[in-house]
Amino acid sequence: MRLIPLLTALLVSVGLYGIVFERDALLAFALGNASADEGATQVSAQADPAAGDAAAGTVPAADLPQKPVIGVVVLRSQAQTVDSAVVVRGQTKANRQVEVRSETTATVISPPLRKGAYVQQGDLLCQLDPGIREATLAEARANLTQSRAGIPEAEARLDEANARLEEAEINNNAASKLSEGGFASGTRVAATQASVSSARASIASARTGLESAQAGIESAEASVAAAERAIKQLTITAPFEGLLESDTAELGSLMQTGTLCATVIQLDPIKLVGFVPETAVNRVTVGALAGAELATGQRMQGRVSFLSRAADPTTRTFEVEIQVPNPDLSIRDGQTADIAISSDGALAHKLPQSALTLNNEGQLGVRTVGAGDIVKFMPVQLLRDQIDGIWVSGLPETADVIVVGQDFVTEGVQVAPTYREAKQ
Repeated sequence: MRLIPLLTALLVSVGLYGIVFERDALLAFALGNASADEGATQVSAQADPAAGDAAAGTVPAADLPQKPVIGVVVLRSQAQTVDSAVVVRGQTKANRQVEVRSETTATVISPPLRKGAYVQQGDLLCQLDPGIREATLAEARANLTQSRAGIPEAEARLDEANARLEEAEINNNAASKLSEGGFASGTRVAATQASVSSARASIASARTGLESAQAGIESAEASVAAAERAIKQLTITAPFEGLLESDTAELGSLMQTGTLCATVIQLDPIKLVGFVPETAVNRVTVGALAGAELATGQRMQGRVSFLSRAADPTTRTFEVEIQVPNPDLSIRDGQTADIAISSDGALAHKLPQSALTLNNEGQLGVRTVGAGDIVKFMPVQLLRDQIDGIWVSGLPETADVIVVGQDFVTEGVQVAPTYREAKQ
């Protein structure tokens, strides 16, 4: 039973001895067999030249097996002129929205209107208690009447003063001439001159009284205007046609200056607001046709009404507004919208979405077949995405685009293309 392990150990020892100590002899023995095989091959080559050529590696290339070429399907695409729309993401915004607030302090005496009600321009929103404002207006009007009544009296005094001045000047001239002929004394001349000075002072006083009366009229008119303005502020009306976004002030509530009466919103027309990147802002013009689709699937059309001239300092984008008719008020304020703004046409190719691929640098493009059926990578720009394909630019007018097998080949590889015409 111990014989087998002993034999195994003996054989292993002999093998190790031959490998370690008799390695040169073993190599010589192996090389001797190889030389014999080589000699036999040379003899066979002399007897059979074809066999010699095969052994020497000189078989003609045409007779050697060829590496298989990868087959691909190529779409022969012709460029077409399409509208290169600028696509942005935005939201709907009310054409007008204002918070109507009180300009005075008073108590509400009108019943409230509930939110959602439709109001016309000038409709009553909040009526406030007048208090003593009407009495103040009546007093101001009375003061105005009284001030106006003083004007004729002041004008009469001025006319009387003018007449006295004229009489005094006549008397003064007569006294001066008589004094020159020796028929009047100097005392009389001095008295007439004093009368002229007094008449002139009376005219100045009468003019001051007239100006004071006129100033009183202007002050009274200002008081009347202020009282009328205070009464007008008691009636708060809708500034434009629209919907109430909030209830109006409750009956009996105290309104102070700046207190909210109601919020009015106008949704027809409605605005679409988006932000255009600076790389595409030159392709957008005011008046251009634009379309949009809401998150609900509703679609609409309008025209660009505003394009900002200043970029947002944070995002470096430009605000764009589009006015859209909304007669049934189905479009609400603040809904998300995908906006496409039409711009000048450009040459583009319509390709399957699966034709797009990336190169080693991560650049988006397609692989095409060039001269000699050699694969080339060409970068493209995405213009529009549709259900049945995509529109891309950056390719020549005619391009052979690989649509099947493009992910299994690289640039510079020769392929066996199968062509098919584009259905555009």
